[in-house]
Parts: sequence; C-alpha cells; structure tokens
Amino acid sequence: MIRIHRLRPGALAVFTALLLSACTTPGQFGQTGTFPGAATETPQGQPLTPQMAAAADTLTKMAALQDRLYRVAAPLLIDNAELCTKHARNLLGFTAKNRYSYPGEYNEAAHLAFGMDERLQVTGVLAGSGAAKAGLRLGDGLVAAGGKPLPTGPNALSGAGAVFGPIVASQPTLPLTVERDGRNRDLSIPVTRACSFAIELGNADNVNAYADGQRVMVTRGMMGVTRSDDELAYVLARTMAHNMLSHAATQRNSATIDSVITNLTRVTPDLSMLNGSAGIKAMPGNLDAAADRLGIFLLARADYNIEGASAFWKRFAASYPASVANGHTANHPALTARLAAIDAAVADVKAKRAAKKPITP
Repeated sequence: MIRIHRLRPGALAVFTALLLSACTTPGQFGQTGTFPGAATETPQGQPLTPQMAAAADTLTKMAALQDRLYRVAAPLLIDNAELCTKHARNLLGFTAKNRYSYPGEYNEAAHLAFGMDERLQVTGVLAGSGAAKAGLRLGDGLVAAGGKPLPTGPNALSGAGAVFGPIVASQPTLPLTVERDGRNRDLSIPVTRACSFAIELGNADNVNAYADGQRVMVTRGMMGVTRSDDELAYVLARTMAHNMLSHAATQRNSATIDSVITNLTRVTPDLSMLNGSAGIKAMPGNLDAAADRLGIFLLARADYNIEGASAFWKRFAASYPASVANGHTANHPALTARLAAIDAAVADVKAKRAAKKPITP
C-alpha cells in the first residue's frame, strides 16, 4: 500500500487499495527507488530545455522523499494489521504509474527524461510485502495479470483495477507478467495483510501531517524536521492512530482534511488553501492523547525506538509552537496531555515486554 496522486473513489477504489497507495511518486527504473539525479538530457541523448530539466528535478526530489516515507511506513503498516481491524486489507504491496499520472510539463518530463510511457510501471514496492518477497522491482512494466493483458494509456490505472480486483478477491496470489530488461517475466505475488492507509507526500513546506480517515500525509516541511527514521515514524504512527480511532470523522473534519490532502498531493498544489488553519479544527486533548498512546504501541510492534518519542515532541513544539499557522502544533495544541499519554504508553509497553505479554494497548 502506497501512493502519490490521489485517485478518486468509485471505479478506482479497488485498485488503489490493492496497490497500498493510489498516489505514489515514480521510482528509478532499476534497483533504486528514485529517479536519477537532475536529468540534463533525454534517454535519446537530446538536451532538455531548462523548463523540462526543472520539472525532472522536481520529480526526482519528490521520489526521494516518497521512498523514505514508504520505507519507514512499511513495518508500521504490516506489523500492525492485527490492530487496524476495519482498516486492514489484503494488499499487493506495490504501486504503478505511467506518464499520464503527471500533468502538463511533468507528463513530458516523466516521458522524455525518465522514459515513462503508455504502460504502467512499478513505482513503489512496500518492504516486507508479498510483492517485495516475490521479487517485483521498481521500473517493471505491467504486462498482464492472471493471463489478461493490462491496459495502457491515459486510463490504464482504472482499467488495471478492473483486472486486479476479481483475482485478488478470490485468490491468495496474483499471477503477474512484467517486462524487465526487454523480456517478459512471470511472477506470483502473494497478498499481504496490512493496514490499508495511503501514505502520501505533501508537496508543501508547512510542517504538518494529516489524517482524513483513509490517508496519512506528511508534508515536505515535516519530513525536513525529522532527524532520523525513528522520528519520522513517530509522526507516521500517531497520524495512523488518528485514522484508526476515526478522529477526523468524530471532529467532522474528514471532508476538510480530505481536500487539503488531495490538494497537496499535486505536483504544484494551490498553497493559498493553507492560509490560516485551512479550516481544520484543532484536535481536543483527549483525542490527541488517545492517538499518541496508540501510536506508541504501533511503533513498538514495528520495532521502532519508542524511548525518544516524548523528547522529539517536546523539541518539536518548542521549535514550531501553536502560533505557527498551519503547523502541526496548531492543529494538535494539547502538548501536556499528549506527553503524559506518551510516557504512560512507553511504561506500559516496557511492562508488557518484561512480562512477555502481547504488545497490545
């Protein structure tokens, strides 16, 4: 499960759930997870225009950030399927896009600078998923599933969803044919039980994270603040917890946050939407404390270091106080209640570990 440009509900819903994320930035067509650094010419050796080079550089940077999000999110999603209850699904663990996943100049940049074309190509593989274990690679072209050819062109994503859905609903594995290095290869992709939240990159410098009930978004600004994978995991886990506890719906914030996330998944979002609070109501202390408590258990089950969570959020609130508009503390101002919940949860986890009991809240 993983994504970057938001596919809307309806016909695309099955496909986006299967792929772990409907909005994913593309990856380098090979073993690594990013585009090549700052392209200066096309694969055919033709120089790129300055505008095209800038677009290619933007996609490269987005891909690197999304790759980090996927890597850190993977154990949180897979190791906590038991706790996700209504949000757990059988997923394939990969995402795919083609050149039409990007608008305007970014469409051309994806095509000319990085070779993306009509066919869907794998742009993200969730570590530890069935797709990863089966050997699916970034850049693999999607040829067929269950013996049925997969569509190409502008509507390839929705068409592929119609092919994948019935197979995964009735079988424990997906027979998948991919093109790699000019040759077709047949793979068998086991489904993976995981929390089915989309993990999204917000293309903005405000320091925040958002949960609309189905998606988890971390902004570019927030990612820049986290000094380690553990710190990024602290942000992801508590944001996941808000979704698991249905807090956006409780606060009647779902539609507002959905619009913010959908906007920020765009390569060039409308940043005027972030003026003030963007219409998002501040989270009450009791709900925030509940999310922080659950978040610690999610972290512990995914083997992240829970010891530093309290110190991280103290440092964060000092650097980005509630007075910073459209920042995380402004949306989550109850620091005292949150820290108390974190410290209590850490003590609870330690006690359960010492007693060799299950790490469940």
